[in-house]
Parts: sequence; structure tokens; C-alpha cells
Amino acid sequence: MAEFQDRVLKCVDCAADFVFTAGEQHFFHDKNFKNEPKRCKNCKTKRHGSSSSGGFAKSETMTTCSQCGRETTVPFRPTQGRPVYCRECFLNRKASVAGAGN
Repeated sequence: MAEFQDRVLKCVDCAADFVFTAGEQHFFHDKNFKNEPKRCKNCKTKRHGSSSSGGFAKSETMTTCSQCGRETTVPFRPTQGRPVYCRECFLNRKASVAGAGN
């Protein structure tokens, strides 16, 4: 397994040096990410926007419910091959699963 050491990278937006830590490199390796980060934390936050409640912006993705076929938005990026449900179908499925356990 590879040994990771902190590395100093240069931000493409502000040209400031930032540290790509050994822990971050290990995470990138585990996730099979091929590209190193290009931006420092400040520029990354500015680029992706920030909200006053938590420091990051929630993204909504338009998709089609796998059960009823209605267009809906979900607060995540759907994973290919996995079903996505509108709120109503999700809650109905959750209730039926909880009821089956009794």
C-alpha cells in the first residue's frame, strides 16, 4: 500500500499554497479519485457557494420517481442503478417496511 505524506499544492484560483494532507490523499486513493484538488478550501467554498446554516449549499437534483414516475427533486445526486423515490413514495415505502417488522 502507498505511503502518503502531506504535499503542498497551488490553488488555480488565488495561487495560494495549500496542504493536500496524507489523510486526504488516502481518502482520494480509497475512492479511486484520479485528480488532485485544484483549489484551496476558501476558493472551493466560494465556488460551490455557502449558506449561513452549516457552511455548504444543499444541491437539489431533478429526477423521476422510480415508483410512480412523477418528476421530483432530491437533495442528493442519484447513483446510477439505484431507485429514487419522490417524498410521498419514499414515506409510504418507509412506513410499509416499518410495519412489516412488527
